[in-house]
Amino acid sequence: MTKRSNSTLIQIVHPICCGLDVHKDKISVCLITVDDNGKEQHEIQEYSSFTQDLQKMKTWLIENNCPIVAMESTGVYWHPVYNTIEDTMEVVLVNARHIKNVPGRKTDICDSKWLAGLLRHGLVKGSFIPPEHVREWRELSRLRKTYTESLADYKRRVHKLFITANIKIDSIVSDLFGLTGLNLIELLCKNDELTLEKVQECTKGSLKKKIPELYRSLHGYFKDHHQFQLIGMMEAINMFQRQIDQINARLELLTRDHNDLLERLDEVPGIDKKSAQSIIGEVGITLAEFKTMSAFVSWAGLCPGNNESAGKRKSGRNAVRNHPFKTILVQAAWAAIKKKGSYYKAKYYKLKSRRGARKAIVAIAHRMAKAIYSIIKNGDRYKDLGEEYLSKPNKQRMLKNLAKKADGLGMKLVPCEG
Repeated sequence: MTKRSNSTLIQIVHPICCGLDVHKDKISVCLITVDDNGKEQHEIQEYSSFTQDLQKMKTWLIENNCPIVAMESTGVYWHPVYNTIEDTMEVVLVNARHIKNVPGRKTDICDSKWLAGLLRHGLVKGSFIPPEHVREWRELSRLRKTYTESLADYKRRVHKLFITANIKIDSIVSDLFGLTGLNLIELLCKNDELTLEKVQECTKGSLKKKIPELYRSLHGYFKDHHQFQLIGMMEAINMFQRQIDQINARLELLTRDHNDLLERLDEVPGIDKKSAQSIIGEVGITLAEFKTMSAFVSWAGLCPGNNESAGKRKSGRNAVRNHPFKTILVQAAWAAIKKKGSYYKAKYYKLKSRRGARKAIVAIAHRMAKAIYSIIKNGDRYKDLGEEYLSKPNKQRMLKNLAKKADGLGMKLVPCEG
């Protein structure tokens, strides 16, 4: 009787490859090659993260005919390495959660060996990395988001300061940081005496009818301590606003060749031009890396996750957390459901009654992601189905419900003849 081997041979996909364990100041490199006898060879090197050493590492890999490299997406430390070698070889950026090593074997060299071994047998899946010019858009749009959040934070601080000092400007004006509000804040930042005439000079538009109320609102417990804080806060607000304006101008310049795409994205409810710029900064302008719409939506973390065992579904929660593209779409979805007569608004309120607001808004973001995929990938234009689309009677569903009710009454539903 012939003895069968129980071992399964794992196919070698990349005979020559490299694994990098990247840190802030050091990079451990494991290069796998094949000798004349077809035997696997490991060569270990360590480099610092200075640019000159990164160039030496690149030269060494080229000399050894290495066509592909894998490394973990460790914070932002992978960026310099990626920028150095992306033009000469394929770089696979791997999610660290997907390639955990065996416990008890955690060293930098072991990690690079493990990563190289997984890459050699095609067991790693690369993350989506857009081209360099798209990455520039991404960095600018994310920086704009950070500045916008900081700007809003400092405006809230001014509101809080005025409450503390019993300054009631925001009880009279609808926008504290409108033209009249800013003029009055500037007046408070000066050491001049508050007079009715000066308040009148600061007031614009319809608020001129409320000059006495505005004058009264400026008299509170506003001390030098409060003035010192207000001056610092307004300097920060003006600085953030200038930075945001500069980024907006820069993005307008960099994306000027894609205005048609931005206009088509702008047609989607909830998406304005700034949101459209952020979207193409996150996903690019071709979506060539996403073969199907389902793959794109899954990458964004906008579809249910898979967690099933023994035939039982334990949870549908998606494993993707805090995805920047998902955040953009959820924010856009909140704006989209406010548009009267839109499909998104009708669908949201229909889902909200059954699933709750949070799940309903993610479902709207899911549908928006599908629309964005069609717009970018296929060049389509957005067409709103309208709220009446959901109110159209479903004949088959109505017949099924009637048949069920008839059966409960001991009767049978039959179609009429003729």
